[in-house]
Amino acid sequence: MPLGSTAPETAARPATADPDTALSLSLLFDAVAEAVPERIALVAGARVVSYAGLRERADRLARHLVAAGIGRGEHVAILSFNRAEWVETFLGVLRAGAVPVNVNYRYVAGELRHVLADSHTVALVAEESLAATVAVVRSDLPRLRHTVLLSDGADPDDRAAVRAAFPDAVDYEIALADAPVGTALPPTSGTDHYLLYTGGTTGYPKGVLWRQADIFRAAIERRSPGAPRARSPKDVAERARSCFPQRMLVLGPLMHAAGQWNALSMLLCGKRVVLSTDRSFQAERVVSLAHREGVHTLQVVGDAMARPLARHLLTEPDLCPELSAVRSGGTPLTPPVRGLWRAWREDIALADSYGGSETGVCGSATTGDGEGLAEPLTGSPDGRSFTMGGSIAVLDERLRPLPPGSTVIGRIARTGRIPLGYYNDPIATARTFPTDDLGRRWALSGDFGTRARDGAIVLLGRGSVVINTAGEKVYPEEVEAALKAHPSVEDAIVVPAPDERLGQRVTALVSLAEGAEPDETGLLVFCRVRLAGFKVPRTVHFVDRVRRTAVGKQDYRWASSVVRDGA
Repeated sequence: MPLGSTAPETAARPATADPDTALSLSLLFDAVAEAVPERIALVAGARVVSYAGLRERADRLARHLVAAGIGRGEHVAILSFNRAEWVETFLGVLRAGAVPVNVNYRYVAGELRHVLADSHTVALVAEESLAATVAVVRSDLPRLRHTVLLSDGADPDDRAAVRAAFPDAVDYEIALADAPVGTALPPTSGTDHYLLYTGGTTGYPKGVLWRQADIFRAAIERRSPGAPRARSPKDVAERARSCFPQRMLVLGPLMHAAGQWNALSMLLCGKRVVLSTDRSFQAERVVSLAHREGVHTLQVVGDAMARPLARHLLTEPDLCPELSAVRSGGTPLTPPVRGLWRAWREDIALADSYGGSETGVCGSATTGDGEGLAEPLTGSPDGRSFTMGGSIAVLDERLRPLPPGSTVIGRIARTGRIPLGYYNDPIATARTFPTDDLGRRWALSGDFGTRARDGAIVLLGRGSVVINTAGEKVYPEEVEAALKAHPSVEDAIVVPAPDERLGQRVTALVSLAEGAEPDETGLLVFCRVRLAGFKVPRTVHFVDRVRRTAVGKQDYRWASSVVRDGA
């Protein structure tokens, strides 16, 4: 069925000799759970769950969904903060042969309507307080026919509204307890679908549709340097059985690629995922959790998380003795923040992972010792130069890969293991996943960059927010990195403002470190020795706080509205 169809996608395919059929995420997790059943898989608040326990509860949810009439290939949305049940639900939906749909818990009613309608969601697993917002648009979701509710201490009025909108809703724990034991679960395949909705930072979210085998290869598989790729669940099970049971604290939301992929990569190699179940980020509580659980690796989303954590550790340097690596996804760590971590522990391994919903994990910039990604990668210490795999290229306007050392700015793209396209959006699919003259399909990341002489890719930033000032292209992330290198700057975001002479002028919103005084002149002088003159902000607005999205990325829509309406 075509991607632009208005009917739900069906993942069922006839059996073939395709080796990818064995690489279903469900089959891979089952193999790991059988290999290390008693090993702890997940710590989330008061919940400590073994691999056997996680598999058992996921299977119960799968049987409930199948008994409720959820068919193979149908879409089941998950609307929840980070908690053990999010992971159970994700795995349970896969085991039922259905397709999980990630939903941002910060969405307002209109955004929820869009994602649930656009994805053709037929079932919803949601926390009660979050389901109250869905209740507002319930009448606009005719395909939604089954709801499972997670208790989260919701306000009584919210609970009443939810029960009125979803009179047949089932409590999550009751659903698991009453799941019919004899319900047959369908076979799963690596050719089944995996759907990931984008963050929607520059427009409405779009669903990126992958085959499960492809997303496993492109984003989830974690292996030692030089180790061969897993060919079957048996290989994954053996890898889990012999691995060091590393512990990673995943701070990224599971409803976003960075958090979800890091958690899945750990689970599919027999390691331990630690989740913070707090609904807001508090550095002191995160450090306490990391210390208590003895985590080895900390997954963060850029400076917004990494800076306050490093600062807190500097006040109590003896905490977290086992912490040896910090991995950032979504946005790179800046040199000043890297310096804070080095001041805390000189040998800490710091890694910036580069990738996206449409491309998977493409590469990383790593400094210090520590475990690499699927492909061992190193880059420059500024965090903006990435060494990437052979399937990644910088393309010119005719989709031709640019050679190393080219000064041409092009689009960063991936070929090979890439998505099928955007779900329910053939126009956007054709635009983002074009085919070149040689018949190769590419996934365009949306980012622009150049190819360095050593083959590394220098990331410039998103094309969707590029500033055109007097004909010169300015990538906001490059300017933001320069601003955040100033010791008085806590955070920064750069957007265009209308200009009669230049068309657009570079405008910065800056929040200051505690005790720092606004000094626009000094800040611009600082930038002029680091940036070409046309990239230096012409206007600086000092704000109390630079707003970021739920996953820690720059909120360009907010910044543009501030500039438009007057900072």
